[in-house]
Amino acid sequence: MLDIAAELHRWTVQGRDFAVATVVRVTGSAPRQPGAALAVDREGEAVGSVSGGCVEGAVYELCRQALDDGITVREQFGYSDEDAFAIGLTCGGIIEVLVTPVRTGDAVRPVVAAALAAAAAGRPAALALVVSGPAELLGRAVAVPARGIQDKQVDEASGSVSGFERAAATEAWAMLAAGRTGSVTVGADGSRCGRPVTLFVESSVPAPRMIVFGAVDFASALTRVATFLGYRVTVCDARPVFATAARFPEAAEIVVDWPHRYLATAEVDARTVLCVLTHDPKFDVPLLKAALRLPVGYVGAMGSRRTHREREVALREEGVTAHELGRLHSPIGLDLGARTPEETALSIMAEIVAERHGGSGARLTDARTPIHHEPAPSTAADSTNAASLDTTALNALFPPGG
Repeated sequence: MLDIAAELHRWTVQGRDFAVATVVRVTGSAPRQPGAALAVDREGEAVGSVSGGCVEGAVYELCRQALDDGITVREQFGYSDEDAFAIGLTCGGIIEVLVTPVRTGDAVRPVVAAALAAAAAGRPAALALVVSGPAELLGRAVAVPARGIQDKQVDEASGSVSGFERAAATEAWAMLAAGRTGSVTVGADGSRCGRPVTLFVESSVPAPRMIVFGAVDFASALTRVATFLGYRVTVCDARPVFATAARFPEAAEIVVDWPHRYLATAEVDARTVLCVLTHDPKFDVPLLKAALRLPVGYVGAMGSRRTHREREVALREEGVTAHELGRLHSPIGLDLGARTPEETALSIMAEIVAERHGGSGARLTDARTPIHHEPAPSTAADSTNAASLDTTALNALFPPGG
């Protein structure tokens, strides 16, 4: 539901009761992914979507029912073989939704309200809801501390927080630190071997960052496409005549500086994308030498194959290792036969999306792999490891003293 946080935060501030249907599991091909939500208030106003239209009516009625009886329910919707226009997904997939009443006085309301307020303000936020396990826990919301379970000043021995709450908050924190939405499993008593409880953890983190080096026509097109896809774009160039707001109106930031010098102080994390479009050795080599040693998500450089070979030689002479060079996407982008700056921007973003989600870049017509690439559900063990390993992303989201 954090994808519609701004609207729902407004509802909570206004004191409106509502119910939210959240997609908590998807099997096969489906229009919306886990975390998509539809909310309905007492007056019948609706915001959001769980299926793009296929089952909205049925889910709307479930929300109205939850508002009346206060009961959390979990429902599944799939394709109807007998009637493709029955209550089902005509795309052939299956979605499971958790319908949660969020009324004044409901136990979940303060937890939900806090998460909505943080997400609406653009701060990192996570919401954990119990989707399966003991009946008394279904629909329970678990508070996720803003800076990790270690900062939650509670005394487990005194009973102010249960073992289950502590374990659930720890798992949700790991998901938030990685910027992931999905399911985790803990024990009902907080142990890893107790009665299993599955939580759906929805994370909302600031937009990932893209830094485009080189204020060229290709950069202008790339900035437009990347912004449309949700990136916060910075354009950097040492030439003030080219690095202007008039040429890059969609950019969140424009920096006039030598690229490698700016990168040395720029804030980056594991989701950051670096696109080097300068196509000039005096800029490219020192910049890529620094970029390939940073824990960022993607480094790509524009140029012909000949340029790439010459650049590799220069980088090796600068001490860049084979392992570091293996991280470089060059020539940048997928083979789409692109010609114009806009087509090239599409090629670059297609490669970035494929890299981010584990796609092959192959034609779906010829591929035999799943259309949607989703990470496997995590357990207490691997979520804890994620929290300890993803320190770069964690520090970027929650800088010390922030």
